[in-house]
Order: sequence, then structure tokens, then C-alpha cells
Amino acid sequence: MSFKITFIGAGSIGFTRGLLRDMLAVPEFKNIEVAFTDINRDNLEMVTQLCQRDIDENGLKITIQATTDRREALENAKYIFSVVRIGGLEAFKYDVDIPLKYGIDQCVGDTLCAGGIMYGQRGIHEMLAICKDIREVAASDCLLLNYANPMAMITWACNHYGGVQTIGLCHGVQGGHRQIAEAFGLKKKDVDIICAGINHQTWYISVKHEGEDLTPKVLEAFEQHPEFSKTEKVRIDMLKRFGYYSTESNGHLSEYVPWYRKRPEEINEWIDLGSWINGETGGYLRVCTEGRNWFKTDFPNWLKEPALEYSLEKRGEEHGSYIIEGLETGRVYRGHFNVVNNGVISNLPNDAIIEAPGYVDRNGINMPHIGELPLGCAAVCNTSISVQRLSVEAAISGNDQLLRQAMMIDPLVGAVCNPPEIWQLVDEMLIAQEEWLPQFSEAIKSAKERMENGPLIATKEYAGAARIKVKSVEEMAEDREEARKNASEADKAQERPAASK
Repeated sequence: MSFKITFIGAGSIGFTRGLLRDMLAVPEFKNIEVAFTDINRDNLEMVTQLCQRDIDENGLKITIQATTDRREALENAKYIFSVVRIGGLEAFKYDVDIPLKYGIDQCVGDTLCAGGIMYGQRGIHEMLAICKDIREVAASDCLLLNYANPMAMITWACNHYGGVQTIGLCHGVQGGHRQIAEAFGLKKKDVDIICAGINHQTWYISVKHEGEDLTPKVLEAFEQHPEFSKTEKVRIDMLKRFGYYSTESNGHLSEYVPWYRKRPEEINEWIDLGSWINGETGGYLRVCTEGRNWFKTDFPNWLKEPALEYSLEKRGEEHGSYIIEGLETGRVYRGHFNVVNNGVISNLPNDAIIEAPGYVDRNGINMPHIGELPLGCAAVCNTSISVQRLSVEAAISGNDQLLRQAMMIDPLVGAVCNPPEIWQLVDEMLIAQEEWLPQFSEAIKSAKERMENGPLIATKEYAGAARIKVKSVEEMAEDREEARKNASEADKAQERPAASK
């Protein structure tokens, strides 16, 4: 069995190496073609060296095709993994730091809120160019597997405007599944769940163990858990008020809704600093920065360590390889996927990207009908979908009026800022990110005139309610194992430290 897979943004060590291990653990996939492409030649070379070493030490004859020429890497590809971060950590820093000047305190800023909306503007523009290359040089029946955030916005744009069949993949459902099992003192494999909603706001609408419906007991289990009761206060509060547990972490969820991060003096009541994922200001930016710095510094040592073992026992939980395995071998795989709704969830818009259970085999990716979400859960999702729709249309058209409206409708931005502040915030973010936003050239020109000529609304230098300093390489070296784990994992919060005291 032979086909070609291509990784776009392959310099992302966390996703690329793990996904490749998962693919090559499948016995039938020992002769596939593998191509890596990235705009950063140094990162591409390091990741290629590491992955080629893994391949060689597992006794396979595959030679990675590594190139900065994207079209060359995409030629005849049947499956394409997108793990790109458009603008890299430089743009990500703007996504977090500029909104802080206006009082918008984000933990992550890659899905919704001011940071996620701007991330979408950069990502969608580039993903449409990638889709054009895919249409022109990849296999005619290719499938794009998108791991890039903002997941829903990018998957929406690729399907509706890019002309490429795209499925969005995330490990959020698996993470929450593990938590629910732990809260009940059970193993994950023994708890059956149905999760439905939109990416990062998916709801566990059914939780069962040996046929018993545990859904009504989830709140009590989390409130009584010694760690989760401290680290998941936002999720528990949402569970209490909406009736269902939400997939995404305490820190992520807190920035998608208007209630938990709008007053600086209250933020620390809802978060915990034992792990960045529980709500730290700019937490994901910090761990990504530390991970990248450590990988670049410590890379020579990575080549001296044992190679990853390509075996079914060592395979990870990311959906991508299992989907391809199902399509190619016919073995049935059940997971939770981000797809165009088309009636799967009947009280969310048909054109929106929803996240719901699906089955994969040789017949394709099949999504069972879920029906209606509980009304409150659907209302939360529909607000976010409105932000996504405006953001996608803004990124496609370069219409900054739609971009500003997306910011106004966004729950947390709207809770913190008034309209004039939002208009100035958008001006400032457009100017700072000009090099990645060519579709907004006219809007940026006007924004520069306003920012130069004033009058301007006063902003403040604000580090956030819970900002932690980025560790130096020397500080990270004090715990090399933890530094390496952070740099190498795609899910950078799978193992969470205990709650802070």
C-alpha cells in the first residue's frame, strides 16, 4: 500500500514527529511517501533530521522529501496535514499583548477573542493560497487534515472558499474524556461519551459507564474531585449553569464567554496557576516560546536520545492517522471531527463547522445525526459561530468593517471594551500585523492615518492579572525532562501539574 502524505508547517516539532510516528505504526503504511515543507529552513532541517533518524532506526526504507517549495511537496499528495502557525510566535505575541492594553486578558488567544480573530485573518489568507496549490498539484481526491487554529474558522474557509475537502482535528475531546473518567475513578476506555458542539466549545451530552447514564452525576464528581475542583472552576461553573461539561480547558473556555475574565480583580478567583492551561495570562504563548527556544538550543541532544518506536502500543491519540487508516484499510474508526454541519446538529447553522462524533471506513467519513443541542449550549455555540462567520468573511474579503463587527460580537471583547476602543484596537492590530495581512492593505493605510493624527483613546501598559515570566534556557535546563516534554508534545497540557497552593 503506497500513497503520499505531506506535512505543511512541518517545522512544528510537536505535531509533525508524533503524527508521523502514528502513521508509520500502521503495518500497511511501511512504504508510503512522506514530504515535509516549511517556510523556515532551519526548523525544517532540524525536524527532518530527527524524523529521518526515527524512520531509519525503525528499519524503514522511507526517505523524507523535505523542501521549502510547497508545490513540490504537495505534488500528487493524497493526504495533507496542515500544522501551520501563520506569523509564528512574533504575530502570536501581538495577539496577546496588544489586547492587554485595552484590558482584554487572554489565556490563549488562538480560537476566539481578539487574538483568535486576528489569527484567523492571517491563517485564512494563507490557507486559501495553500488550497490553490492543492487543487493544482495534489491528487484529485486528496483530503486536507487541518490541525491549525483557529480550527473552525480555517476549516470553514477551506471547505467553503478553498475548494478542498477539509476535516478539522483537535485533541480537546480526548482530554476532557480523560478528565471525566478520572473524576469518576474510572479508566477512559470504560467511559463512553458523545460530544457535540463547535471546536473548543463541544459539550459532553452523554456520559455512560456499562450502560449507566452518568451525565447527571458529572457536576458532583467534579465538585468533589480534589484537583479539578480547584483547577476547573470555570468549567464547573458552566456545567452548573448549562448542565453539561465543556471540552476545552479552564483557560481556553474562560476567554470564549463574557463572564470570567472581564474584571481584572476577579480573574484569579476563576483560574489556577498550577498549569498554564488553567487560565494563566498569555499562558500558551509562554509555553510555546519556551518550547521553541529549548528545541533550538537542545536539538543536538535530541539526536543522541533513543528514536521513537513505531508500534501500535506507542501510538498517540491524535485522530489523523486513524482516519487515514480507516479510509485505506477499511478498519472502522470512531472519533470526533470538525466538519461542515449539513444538519448533523439541527439547531446550529448548516454552513457552520461543528464538532461531533463520526465514523471512518473505506466508505469515507460519516457523521451520524445528533439532533438538537440543549438550548443553552446551542446559544453559547451560536454566539461564537456569529463571530466565526464575520471573521471568515472579513479574512476572505479584506473588509475591515466585518472584522470590527466580529470583535464587537465577540463575548469577551464586547464585555471589556466599548465600540470606540474596539475600533482603535483593530487599527492597532492591523498595523502591527501588516506583513501577514495583504488583503487589508487599504484598511491599514487608513488605520495608520487615524493612529498618527488622533485623537487617540488612552491605553495602559498592562501585564495581565496572571502573567508569568518566560523562562530562560538556563532556567529550563534545571528540569530538562519537563522542558523536553513541553517542546515535543502537540498537546502541551496533557499531564497537568497539581493545583497551585
